[in-house]
Amino acid sequence: MTIPNLNIVPFVSVENMMKLVLEIGVDRFLTDLAAYIEEDFRRWDLFDKTPRVASHSHDGVIELMPTSDGQLYGFKYVNGHPKNMREGRQTVTAFGVLADVGSGYPMLLTEMTILTALRTAATSAVAAKYLAPKGADTMAIVGNGAQSEFQATAFKALLGIDRLRLYDIDGSASRKCAANLKGQGFDITICKTAQEAVEGAHIITTVTADKQYAMILTDNMVGTGVHINAVGGDCPGKTELHRDILLRSHIVVEYPPQTRVEGEIQQLAADHPVTELWQVMTGKAPGRDDQRQITLFDSVGFAIEDFSALRYVRDQLRTIPRYDELDLLADPDEPRDLFGMLLRQATKQTA
Repeated sequence: MTIPNLNIVPFVSVENMMKLVLEIGVDRFLTDLAAYIEEDFRRWDLFDKTPRVASHSHDGVIELMPTSDGQLYGFKYVNGHPKNMREGRQTVTAFGVLADVGSGYPMLLTEMTILTALRTAATSAVAAKYLAPKGADTMAIVGNGAQSEFQATAFKALLGIDRLRLYDIDGSASRKCAANLKGQGFDITICKTAQEAVEGAHIITTVTADKQYAMILTDNMVGTGVHINAVGGDCPGKTELHRDILLRSHIVVEYPPQTRVEGEIQQLAADHPVTELWQVMTGKAPGRDDQRQITLFDSVGFAIEDFSALRYVRDQLRTIPRYDELDLLADPDEPRDLFGMLLRQATKQTA
């Protein structure tokens, strides 16, 4: 389906995003989205790249994440406010825009709270394709909030992970996660400590929300041959891993200028060597080259991932029209006569 009026912008609400995801199927949505992300990372050089523009406050952060491949422009507005959970609100909310570079006209406006959770999980699983040890089937998830089920589902869909070990300081969060994943083909163990959760895990995902320097994993908890998917540390002053773990790991990041400020590697010297994910995908740098190696994906989220998600949703709307038509763009009869358009509306209103 196409939208005949170019001045009408398709808007995907939360309700329509849920319908779109369910109609496509969560597993297929994640695997297809992962393919879009990998495709865009493989053409890394085409993109404008800049660290996200962040406005920090005592309560949280509000960020803009823009990029363009020269044909399309996309940005996401996203916040991170850990205290919101105590008030019954989401810690992270977001919306995004995809636009045509040639005209500057927006082509899509969409919610991105659900979509961000999906793209974050898809990106984690894509990275693990290159970094996780061979034969991995068990993942520990430390932090069982809003992102945990998406991470588990993506790792099962892309890598076949079917054994989960869950831990959260709030036991009800782990029970929630286990209940949501019931019947999805997982063997799930709820653990009493983070140490218990990581025992026997081939992949360790840390995805906590508190905005603080934390040590969710200490050095003695991490043995050789594991892959760490560090998702929770995503702003200055917020980390999850003990520094010594980083010093033992082969570290892969999305975009170093952003990750050095926001990721786990903010604990290291500015010249500490890291590998970029796009380099691993294109064979320009090794991923995992030793089964005893510790690999670490220091994920903070990057604008190209959101661009991929926006592009994917736009493409799905062509055959699955789960959107509303938004009258967002002024369309005067003569482009220079914007005031005349206002006068004509006044005449209509008084007629």
